[in-house]
Amino acid sequence: MRMMKLAAVCFLALSLQAASAGAQMTVIPDTGGEPIQLPGPGRQMKTGTGRIKGRLVTAETGAPVRRAQVRLSGQDILPKTVATDNDGAFEFGELPAGRYTVNATKSGYVSVGYGQTRPFESPKQLDLTEGQVIDKADITMPRGSVISGRIIDEFGEPVADASVSAMRSTWSNGRRRLQSTGRTATTNDLGQYRIYGLPPGEYYVSATLRGAQEMMVMEMAVAAAVRTTMTDGGGDAPRSGYAPTYYPGTPNGGEAQKLSLSVGQEAQNTDFGLIPVRLSKVSGTVMSSDGRPLEGVMVTATSRGNMANTIIFPSGAAARTDRNGNFTLNSVAPGDYTLNARTTGIVSSSSDGDRMVFTMTRVSGPGGGDGSSEFGSIPLSVAGEDMSNVIIATSKGTTVSGRVVYEGGSKPTTNTLRISAAEADAEGPAGLLGGSSSVTSEGTFELKGLVGQRIFRVSNIPSGWVLKAVRLNGTDVTDNGIDVRPTEPVTGVEVVLTTKTTELTGAVKAGNDPAKDYTVVIFSDDPQKWTVPMTRHIVSARPNQEGRFQVKHLPAGSYYVVALEYIAQGDWFDPDMLERLKSRATRITLDEGEVENINLSLESM
Repeated sequence: MRMMKLAAVCFLALSLQAASAGAQMTVIPDTGGEPIQLPGPGRQMKTGTGRIKGRLVTAETGAPVRRAQVRLSGQDILPKTVATDNDGAFEFGELPAGRYTVNATKSGYVSVGYGQTRPFESPKQLDLTEGQVIDKADITMPRGSVISGRIIDEFGEPVADASVSAMRSTWSNGRRRLQSTGRTATTNDLGQYRIYGLPPGEYYVSATLRGAQEMMVMEMAVAAAVRTTMTDGGGDAPRSGYAPTYYPGTPNGGEAQKLSLSVGQEAQNTDFGLIPVRLSKVSGTVMSSDGRPLEGVMVTATSRGNMANTIIFPSGAAARTDRNGNFTLNSVAPGDYTLNARTTGIVSSSSDGDRMVFTMTRVSGPGGGDGSSEFGSIPLSVAGEDMSNVIIATSKGTTVSGRVVYEGGSKPTTNTLRISAAEADAEGPAGLLGGSSSVTSEGTFELKGLVGQRIFRVSNIPSGWVLKAVRLNGTDVTDNGIDVRPTEPVTGVEVVLTTKTTELTGAVKAGNDPAKDYTVVIFSDDPQKWTVPMTRHIVSARPNQEGRFQVKHLPAGSYYVVALEYIAQGDWFDPDMLERLKSRATRITLDEGEVENINLSLESM
C-alpha cells in the first residue's frame, strides 16, 4: 500500500510539472472526472464575499444525491471541496470575483460538472461578481455505466490481481491514441473485475498482470528510488509472463473490440484471456560522451505505440548501472520501448519515533543542476529473445540562455517568472517534463543540461501579461521549438511578454432563440498550426450561466470560430474534424490587444 501511495504522489507531481507551461496548473485525477485547475506557483490567493450554491439530484428520479463530493476551482483560490447534505445541497462562501468551475463525484454515478449534459463534455463556467450569490448551480448526476467480466490465463484458470482499465480513443499530441479514462479495477481471486462510474460512450478494455515485483519497480522508477540490488539481474527472474492484453484477447491495440455503453448499462461477461509471452532479459552498458562507463545511472524502459501516452513500467523495466556501467532489465515483455539512461533523485526512508521520514536527494538531471549530468535514449524492440550488448551512449546536454522582454507596459515590480523547456518530440506525460529556471531580477535565465527539440514556455506570468513569442536570432520558435544539440550552447533566446492581450466574447443563437448549451471551437486558419506540440492555436469554450462565452489570450492571427451542440473533450484537436468544420465556421482576425464580440449560429455535428 505504501508503494502505491508513493507512485500516486509521484504521478501527481508529474502532472503538476507537466502543466508548468502556463500560469495555471492542471491535474488529471487518477480516478477520472474533470481536470482540477490549480493556481500557478506564487500566485496570491484571494477571498471575497461571493457565494455559489446548488443542489445535486439524480438524472433518473430527481432525488437528492447525498454525501457527494463537490469541488470548486478557480484562478485565484485553492480548490475547495464540500459534501452535499441530506437534501443534496452544497454551498461555497467567501469567494472573490472570478470565473469558477464546479464538479461533483459520488461512487456509482458519473462524475459531472456544472452545465454538463452529455458524456465527455466540458463543464460550463460560472462568472461571479464581487458580493454576488449564485444559487442555482444545480447538477444532475446520471448513474454510471459498468464493464464487468473475468480475466483468465491460457489454461482457463482465473487470474488474480490483474489491473483492468477502461480506455477511450482520443486525439492527443498529434495523433489518435488509446488513453485510459482513469477508471481501473483489480481482479479478485476468481479473476472477476468491475469498472464502474463510466459515462455512456465507447470503450476499449485492457488488462495487465502486475505482480509484487512490478509494484516495486513502479515505486522505484517513478519515485527514482532505485536500489543497487536490481543491477545483478536476479537469477530467479521469471522467464514467462503475460503481455498487456485488450478485449477480446489480443496484444494489439489496433485489433481491440469496442464496447458501446448507454446510460447506466452494465456490459457483463466481458471476459478474455491474457496472452502468454516469453519474457526477455535485456542487458548492456551505459557509456559517457568521452567513452567511459557510467556508474549509478538509472535505466528505464517505457512502452511506445498504442499505449504511448500512458506510462507503463513492465516488470524488470528499471535498473541502475554498476561500477562498470552495466545494467540488466529482467522480465521484459515483447513490445516496442524507449530505453532511457539518466540520473535523477533518490528517495530514502527512515524511522523517527512514530514517524516515517522520506528524504529526497537531488542529483543533476536533464535541464537542472550544474549541467554535468549525462543522459541518453535509444529505441528498442523486444521480440521474446534475450538481448545483450545494448549500448546507450549519453551526452551532457548543453546550456540555453536568454532574457525576458516586456512589451506594451512597464516591467512588473515583482518577479516570480520561471522558464520551462518541454521535450517536444517525446510521447505522453513524460514528454512534457523538462528543465526549468527562475528568471533573475535583471530578466535573464539559463537552463542547463538540455538536448533535443525543446518548446519554451513561461509560468507565474503576472496578471495582465501574456506570452507573445519566443524568438531566436529574430526567428519565431514559439510553436516549433529549438533543436538543442549536446555540444552547441544556445544563447540569445528572447521570451517576449506583452500586455496587448486578445479577447473574444460572444453569444450563440439556435434559430431565433438564444442558445444556453453549446461548445465553441476556435482554431487557426493555418492547418500547420493544428498539429504543433503544445499548440496555442486551438481552444474551446463553454458558456457561462448567462449563455455567453469568453476566450482570452489567443495569439494574434486569423481563426475559424464555430458553435456546436456537442463535441467530446479533445476531439477538437483532430485535424480531420477541424477540416470538416471549416465550411460551417466564421472566419475572424484578431490583432494584438483586440477585444472582439461575435454572434454565432448553433451548428449540429
